[in-house]
Amino acid sequence: MGNKATIALDAFGGDNAPDEIVKGAAEFAESDPDACIILVGKQDVTEDILRQTGRVPGNITVVNATEVIGASEHPVKAIRSKKDSSLVKAMGLVKEGEADALVSAGNSGALLVGAQTIVGRIKGIERACLAPVMPTTRGPSVIVDGGANVDARAEWLRQWAIMGSVYMKLMFDIDSPRVGIVNIGAEEEKGNKLVQEAFALLKEEKSLNFIGSVEARDIPESDADVMVCDAFVGNVVLKMYEGVAKTLVSEIKKAILSGTASKIGGMLIKKSLKGVLKTYDPSKYGGATLLGTKNPVVKAHGNSKAEQIRIALEHTAEILRKNIVTNIAENIDIGE
Repeated sequence: MGNKATIALDAFGGDNAPDEIVKGAAEFAESDPDACIILVGKQDVTEDILRQTGRVPGNITVVNATEVIGASEHPVKAIRSKKDSSLVKAMGLVKEGEADALVSAGNSGALLVGAQTIVGRIKGIERACLAPVMPTTRGPSVIVDGGANVDARAEWLRQWAIMGSVYMKLMFDIDSPRVGIVNIGAEEEKGNKLVQEAFALLKEEKSLNFIGSVEARDIPESDADVMVCDAFVGNVVLKMYEGVAKTLVSEIKKAILSGTASKIGGMLIKKSLKGVLKTYDPSKYGGATLLGTKNPVVKAHGNSKAEQIRIALEHTAEILRKNIVTNIAENIDIGE
C-alpha cells in the first residue's frame, strides 16, 4: 500500500481506557497527517475526551460502540455475545475494509480469538502467533510465539519462524535474521518432542538462517534475532525477562539512595544510566504484533498510557507501509 494508513483503535480496551487511549490517538494523529485513526467506543464519551485534550485532528473519526469487553471476561463468550463492543466493532471495520489494521490494549484472549475468526488468517497459516519484541545487547529480538498458542505443533513453529524472520528483516532492516529455537541445551538432541520435531523442520527450511538452539540464559545477549517456541515457553521467558529487569532497576535505585557517597555517585552516572534503561525498555516497541492475520493486529500493553498508545500506532503504521502482511504471505507460499 502507499503511505496512507487507516487504523481502527479500540478506545475502551485497557486499564487506562478511554482517557489515555484517546489522548495517545490524538498525539499520533497530529504527528502523522498521512495516517487516519478510527476511534471505536462510546461516541459521546470519546468525543468529549478529544475536546478536553484540545486536539481534534481532522484525521480522527469516531465510530460508536455501546459495549465493552472487560479484562476478565471469557474470550469466546465475549466475542460472541458482545457484537457491539468496541473491540468486535473495530475488528469488523478491518474485515469490511474500512480500516487497514487494528490496535487494542484490551482483553488479550478476546483479541486473539477475534483476530483469527473475524479479521482472519493469511491463507496457509495454521495459527497466528504473538510476536513481542525484546531489547537485547545487540538490538531487538522477537519471540514467536509469545502468548497465543500454549499447545503447538512443529509445523506451526516452522511457520512462525518464517513470519518472524520476514518481520525482523523488514521492520529492523536485518538482511538475514538469525533464527533459533528456545531449548534447554545447545545440542540438537536436547528438548522435548515438540522442540526436536520443530528443530528438524527449521534445519531443513532453506528460507531461514537457522542457527540451532538458544538457551534462555543467552537470550539477553541476542544469540538470535528470532526466537521460536510455543506460547507457554515464550510467555514464561518474556515475563521472567520483564520481572528481572524491574527488580534490578528497583535494587539499583535502593543502592544509589543508600548513603551520601552513593547518592553523589548516582548523580554522576544518572545520564548514562537513563540511557541504558531506555535502551532496555520494551515499551518502546509498542506491544506485540499478531503475525499471521490478513491485516495487522497489534496488542498494546494492558496498562498503556498515552505515550505507549502513540508508539503502538506508529509501529502499526510502519507495518502497513512496509507491506509486512503481503511479504509474509509470499514467503509462506514459498516455505510450503
